[in-house]
Amino acid sequence: MNTRPAIDESAGPISLAAAFNQDSSCFAVGLDTGFCVFNSDPCELKVSRDFNAGIGAAEMLGRANYIALVGGGRQPKFPQNKVIIWDDNKQQAAITMEFRSPVHRVRLSRTRILVALQNSIHIYVFSSPPEKLFVFETADNPLGLCCLGSRIIAFPGRTPGQVQMVEINTGNVSIIPAHSTPLKAMEMSRDGETLATASEAGTLIRTFSTGNCARTGEFRRGVDRAEIYSIAFSPDSTFLAVTSDKATLHIFDLPNMSSRSRNGSMDSNGRHRNSNSFSITGTGEETTNQKWGVLGKIPLLPRVFSDIYSFTSAHFEVEDNPQAELRDTSNLPIPGIPGGKPRKGIIGWKDEFTILVIGAGRDGRWEKFNLGEAEDGKRLLMRTGWKRYLGN
Repeated sequence: MNTRPAIDESAGPISLAAAFNQDSSCFAVGLDTGFCVFNSDPCELKVSRDFNAGIGAAEMLGRANYIALVGGGRQPKFPQNKVIIWDDNKQQAAITMEFRSPVHRVRLSRTRILVALQNSIHIYVFSSPPEKLFVFETADNPLGLCCLGSRIIAFPGRTPGQVQMVEINTGNVSIIPAHSTPLKAMEMSRDGETLATASEAGTLIRTFSTGNCARTGEFRRGVDRAEIYSIAFSPDSTFLAVTSDKATLHIFDLPNMSSRSRNGSMDSNGRHRNSNSFSITGTGEETTNQKWGVLGKIPLLPRVFSDIYSFTSAHFEVEDNPQAELRDTSNLPIPGIPGGKPRKGIIGWKDEFTILVIGAGRDGRWEKFNLGEAEDGKRLLMRTGWKRYLGN
């Protein structure tokens, strides 16, 4: 006797995956029924394609007509070991790439295709057919962590916690011993000069120069363990945003950049020139990011007292039970989705003072936050908008 509850088909599509494009002006969503593309701000549906089958990953190439698709969900549109470069102008596959194991993530540029598998990274020239350039072994990489810049590619090393960086033109490899535990998140700045990483511990975020692999910063999210969801640099690398399963969006100052950027964004009365900012009259003076104040200056105290913390933070929405969203009461991972569950807390910077956070799942959410200053000069982060982008 079948005792499983009936599926409510009227509930509408479910988001299996979501990802911003390179400048966060759009984001693509893989659905259990196809895929769609939204403008980021305002959050508006731009393209919708119904396949009546699941897409577990959808990665855009800027605002171009090419989108990398990977099958996913209970009824995948494509085998999960294939990458489909979809030409949306022609509404057909332009390139098909097949691998020996499931694909966890794809990154695109106008000249390169980067494909992440469980234990390897494959790099191709973006051509038809694609020309394979390099294959690199990695430690287990269930989330498909990888970054594709104009001159550097970054991904996990063979040893957990390490990062491999490859120069695209020469193939030269550099190793960064970033963490002592496996990597959980990584992202590269838009100019390709800085890489940020976090481990499974989720307490520290570290930044490194891609030019010489030197550590340029270390930031403390908190003292208890957390699952880092997303890391993202602001457009001019002034700030670093981080989300975690604590449902908190943190904003950190990056070294040697923040004062210049904030000073340049103020008018003579101390107001932000950015029209999206809610700032009022602050002085723009620098304040300490050491959470414990004078305790951070006392020698021999534990390092948590002297570490750099976020200068502001805000709550974002995270559903407690993503499996329930997918009409399944079991604890089995969802096929074709990196990590086995829809991603939450995905960060995109619209501009230097506007942060967008999206999440996949039944209750797919888009949230907008703005950085500004209070009358006492304290920098604040406030949510200024939200919506369920699927309209469910």
